[in-house]
Amino acid sequence: MNISQIIAYWGYPDEVYDIITEDGYILGLYRIPHGKTKNIDSPAQKLVVYLQHGLLTSASSWISNLPNNSLGFILADAGYDVWMGNSRGTTWSRKHLYLKTNSKDFWAFSFDEMAKYDLPASIDFIVKQTGQDEIFYVGHSQGTTIALITFSTTPKMAERIKILFALAPVFSVKYSKSPLIKIAYKLKSLIKAFSGNKDFLPNTSFKRFVGSKLCPLPFFNKICLNILFMISGYDLKNINMSRLDVYMSQNPAGTSVQNMLHWSQLFHSSQLRAFDWGSPVLNFVHFNQTSSPLYDVTNMKVPTATWNGERDLLADPKDVKILLSEIRNHIYHKTIPYYNHMDFLFGLDVYHEVYHEIVDIIQGNL
Repeated sequence: MNISQIIAYWGYPDEVYDIITEDGYILGLYRIPHGKTKNIDSPAQKLVVYLQHGLLTSASSWISNLPNNSLGFILADAGYDVWMGNSRGTTWSRKHLYLKTNSKDFWAFSFDEMAKYDLPASIDFIVKQTGQDEIFYVGHSQGTTIALITFSTTPKMAERIKILFALAPVFSVKYSKSPLIKIAYKLKSLIKAFSGNKDFLPNTSFKRFVGSKLCPLPFFNKICLNILFMISGYDLKNINMSRLDVYMSQNPAGTSVQNMLHWSQLFHSSQLRAFDWGSPVLNFVHFNQTSSPLYDVTNMKVPTATWNGERDLLADPKDVKILLSEIRNHIYHKTIPYYNHMDFLFGLDVYHEVYHEIVDIIQGNL
């Protein structure tokens, strides 16, 4: 199913928009305007909550569980106007006004461009569409990275965010144990050559077949699980095995090779930098300086709440600690000892550990 079909399947209203970024990318933006029953009198009714997915996932990650355990549906049922973004290069954002999807130029982007173009385009569109000046922002993984960049470099965007909720936030990957980042770091030239420097782990029909038909079978079950855990960290007790086919057929949702190379450039670094284009001349073309600039999160004034897991391979607790020292307006933090990177989306107890706290904090800031 696509995202609209999943939303409709559970009986929720859905809207889908194609929005265009300043540099011509066409992004799929999804909306659940209210819960199954529209409560006109709810004070929350007009309030917007925007959800931004992480690396190699898409907006489907907010609606992949049953409605009582999926943040998109939980917020809609609580009376909020829920919007879900899709970064360029993912399953629902693989179009451009004039670049062909199989061209190198289309894939010449990383999370720099997601922060510079995708997020502002999404937020501007939502503000115009809803008439709401301020919105709540929930990000997971790379969805927190692009928020930190956008809100620390573009004050106009930061002013529109009432609270930033950061789940498994990724700022630096100095201590990351994720095999995905390590492989990207070690096999840079091989990945470039093999993929033609274009897309990385796209969501193909073959992959959807494997995810939906093979992963539920006993023999493949363990293989699929191990792939999921290899990327995010191990937590067998907290995964709903009956949803494995959904997770595996929706993910990975693809990104650019350049984005993976950007993450690999940050390996061993405790700072967040823009993509290094490989030579002083090229960097000067892109940044007006010979080296790639640093992103300074201390410039961000947005009230921020953070959650992280001690068993997270991608957002290592040591890296999260570095980030926490940079956040100036920190309103809440929680570390969950047994959580991995994906538990914040798919964990069986994620409502009790995280989601109800998000709703409580929003309610307390109306």
